[in-house]
This record gives sequence, structure tokens and C-alpha cells, in this order.
Amino acid sequence: MKYYIISGEASGDLHASNLVKELKKFDTRAEFRGWGGDLMFAQGVTIVKHYRELAFMGFKEVIGNLGTIMKNISLCKTDISTWKPDVLIFVDYPGFNMRIAEWAKKNRYKTVYYISPQIWAWKAGRAHKLKRDIDKMIVILPFEKNFYRKYGFDVSYVGHPLLDVIEDFVPDPEFISNNKLRNKKIIALLPGSRKQEIAKKLPIMLSIHKQFPEFSFVIAGAPGIEQNYYQSITGSDGDTQIVYNQTYNLLVNSEAALVTSGTATLETALLEVPEVVCYLGSKMSYEIGKRLVKVNFISLVNLIMDKMIVKELIQYDLTPKALSDELKKLIYDHTYRETMKANYKLLKENLGGPGASQRAAKEIYSFLSGMI
Repeated sequence: MKYYIISGEASGDLHASNLVKELKKFDTRAEFRGWGGDLMFAQGVTIVKHYRELAFMGFKEVIGNLGTIMKNISLCKTDISTWKPDVLIFVDYPGFNMRIAEWAKKNRYKTVYYISPQIWAWKAGRAHKLKRDIDKMIVILPFEKNFYRKYGFDVSYVGHPLLDVIEDFVPDPEFISNNKLRNKKIIALLPGSRKQEIAKKLPIMLSIHKQFPEFSFVIAGAPGIEQNYYQSITGSDGDTQIVYNQTYNLLVNSEAALVTSGTATLETALLEVPEVVCYLGSKMSYEIGKRLVKVNFISLVNLIMDKMIVKELIQYDLTPKALSDELKKLIYDHTYRETMKANYKLLKENLGGPGASQRAAKEIYSFLSGMI
């Protein structure tokens, strides 16, 4: 069968690549084409457009790049029509994927959504559009199954695919020496995967470095973001290093982490690293979002547990003083650290066991086999 997969960011590329890996076990003659990144490409997916060309964050940024977005949507429709896949698989990235899904359904393509849009957080009414346009919904958060069942979806909960990724991860014993990080303990900085968010959050993260002279602040470099860009922000701070393609090794060797909201907050928790969650968008995007979002937390860690497990410093609360105060607690308050780690273990239990990617692939293949 021919599978067309659309993801629009680094986390989607990761989960889509693992899905492709598992789909190939069920369908040995599978062909793959889509929108994504290097990990999907490594699994044999023909990439039409890399996600780094698609990353627009926030309402203001989306509006400013509306012309580019509309051209991409047109290109995607044309490419699908030319290739004629047996199924379209949408991976998160709702602003783009829901538009393509509507068009695809009208043109009688089979549609699967893997990793649901977070419509339960805002505009839950969009579930009616998804119900109209999506043949099969596959969710990865435990509370999502009941949410979609209320709207009559064919929905399957497979668990979170990050558990597979974490389980397969083998720490590199040479990480510290290879990166010349032996002199000091490490604080990991994960400022995001887009230039927009890095430019906003990284300066604040770096502003507290001198208050922690016994630590090295080490940046997890995002794919596609050149080192010169980070150095334009770090300036002459020679003690701040950047490592690429080694985020998990960086985290497991760190005392604590300053993490941009998103999938990275969950990855950090599953690796049991004390963290503080940082969010800072444009003023317009934040003010609009604040009025629309209907959840109590911004990080996946707290959303899944439905309580404050990790501190969230959001917008106006993300100040150097607040960040410094929280980092001191993460480093020096033993009880605080151990309580957080104990909650991380409960988080893992709530997410179920490994095997999510395989279960998702089986659901998709069984669904398609029953329709052919």
C-alpha cells in the first residue's frame, strides 16, 4: 500500500518515523511519501517538504506567514493527487493537517489521525469537523479516548510512543569526555526547535548563568538550527556549549533542565530529570491563547497527571528571578527533587507500557485491510 504521512515538527517526525518502521513489518511492500524530517527520511519516506520550512509558532506568526502556508497547502494537495496514496496519515500539526483532511475526505481518500490535535484544550467543537473528515483516530494520551468517544469516533488508545524511544535509548558513556564537559556539573537548556522560540527563551535562560558558577549551561541544539544562530545569542559566554543530536545524553548527565513547553517536557520527565517548564510567546499570541485555552496546565507532564508536577513559568512569570529561584530548588532542595522524581514514576505508569508505535501500526494496517 501507499502511505502519505504529514508531520510538521521535530516531535512529529520522530513519532512518524517510528510508525513507518513498524508499518513496514506489517506491510512489506509499503511505499511512503510525505512531509516531515530527517528521521522519516532515514526510514525510507520520500520527503516532499522538510518540517523546518513549515514551523510558524503563534497566532501573530501564522498570520504573518499566511501566504506561505496557503502555498504549502496547495502544494500538498497537488502532490497527493499526483501520487494517489491508499491512505493519508496525519501526525499532530493540526492547523495544516485539518485543512488537508477536509479536502482529502471530499476527494475520497482514507484518512487516519495519529497523535490527536489537542482540541480538548481549546475549540472542542472542532471534534465535529474531525469526525466528518477522519476515518480512524489513534490517540496517545489516556484521557483522549473518552473525549473522542463522546463524539462517536472510531478511536483507539495505543499509549505514548515516547516510552518506546526512551526504552530504546542507550546512554553514551563517553558523552561527557567527548564533549569536554568534565569540569563542571551540567544544567541542560532546551529552548525549543524553532528560531522564534529560541530567540525569546534562550536569553532568559542564559541570564541566570552567572548565579550558578559551579555549573555549565549546555544547549541542546535543534536540528536545522545552525550553531552560528545560537552563538549570536550566547555572545562571548565561552562556558556555554551547544551539542547536537545528543539531547537524551545531555539530559541524563544533567542535574536539572530548563525546558520549553512541548514534547521535550515529557521526554525530560521520562528520563527522570528535574525540570522547570518555560513558555514565552508574542504578546498578541499569548493574549489570544489565554482566552481560548481551556486547560489548567501547559506542559504534557502536568496535563497527563492533572496536577502541578513541574513548575510552569508562563509568559509574564518567566523572569530571571523566578527562573533562578526554581532552579535553586531543583538543584539544592533534596526533598523537592525526590518528590518530582517520584511523580515521574507515576507518570510512566499512567502512560502504559512500551509498544505504542507497534500498536498504532497494527491499528492502521488492520483498519486498511478491512476497507480494501
